[in-house]
Amino acid sequence: MQSWLSEIRRDFHSHPETAFEEFRTTERIRDILGDLGVQILELPGLETGVAGLVQGAAPGPVLGLRADIDALPMQEMSDVPYKSTVDGKMHACGHDAHAAIMLGVAKKIRDEGLEHELQGSVKFIFQPAEEGISGAKRMIDLGVLEHPEMDRILAGHVINDLPCGTIGWFEAASHAATDMFTLEITGQGTHGARPHQGRDPVVAGAHFVTALQSIVSRNLSPMDCGVISTGVFQAGTASNVIPATVSLKGTIRSHRVDVREMLFSRLQEIAAGLEPMFGVRAEIQFKEGVPPNVNNLEVSQSLAAAGEKVLGKENVLLLPPSMGGEDFALFTEQIPGAMIRIGSGNEAEGKNQPLHSPYFDIDERSLVHGVEVFVQAVKSYLL
Repeated sequence: MQSWLSEIRRDFHSHPETAFEEFRTTERIRDILGDLGVQILELPGLETGVAGLVQGAAPGPVLGLRADIDALPMQEMSDVPYKSTVDGKMHACGHDAHAAIMLGVAKKIRDEGLEHELQGSVKFIFQPAEEGISGAKRMIDLGVLEHPEMDRILAGHVINDLPCGTIGWFEAASHAATDMFTLEITGQGTHGARPHQGRDPVVAGAHFVTALQSIVSRNLSPMDCGVISTGVFQAGTASNVIPATVSLKGTIRSHRVDVREMLFSRLQEIAAGLEPMFGVRAEIQFKEGVPPNVNNLEVSQSLAAAGEKVLGKENVLLLPPSMGGEDFALFTEQIPGAMIRIGSGNEAEGKNQPLHSPYFDIDERSLVHGVEVFVQAVKSYLL
């Protein structure tokens, strides 16, 4: 199993494909599932991504297992034999590992003949475009939640913050909502030596960025979580010219609906206050991202119990929520579900780079751990 998983993961790693371009990856997954005798569920209109089904010996609940398959648009800097062969694209978030793990679950089910014992079915979902474009929504819109409907859904994500041989689980929220804002400030440009003859949008924008820091520190309860970060501040082209316009963009992260709404409201109020204060026009717009991923406690506890059976109780860790985003949340909005972290770090071997690093790589023993935990979860739920 180890060599089989490593070979598949390295093949995916060498041939990364970004969001909605995962054509080769899709064909490889379809071929492997076909070789394993897994039924392919056709979703008309789906160009990348795969859904498959293993039906058990008797009717029963349907357990979904989801893996994301897309890579990131970034250059790999490591020098491993299986490094990316595609310029400007890299599996820096472990999706190559996730796909290999769920294929390994399908293989182990077949190798052990579990389909002849299962009281229910396992639905495999290999999802495109998790990185910022929400391939989960695409698959849901095309009917992946139906025929058959799932009773619960599970997912995993490798991470080098945890050592290989451990997993982490969440009681409730595991990921934050990933919303964005854009603020356009229009003033009146003028010579840098005569600021009184214009209306400076740069000062207004700087005030806005500073004022944002008061929202989380003074409007949000210390018991709650929220992040507002400005990542883009574009203004001017010359050092002695006050520009007419400024453009700002940023991200808003939260774990709860009421907190999310409060952050939006305060951003709007601060933006509106720029107009009377600086004599500029300020237009703020929001782009909603994926919602918070909130794990179902019963499902999450059962997945943690599967991990304890495989790895030992001391190697299953309760984790705090992350402020990162995850479009698995679109599944857990509709189906009880849970995501775990799969420890893939090995500092002694240099496998300690964070997600989205150009040097990211994993201890591949984590692939087997992932397979064993999810197979145990299948057995616990369907046997």
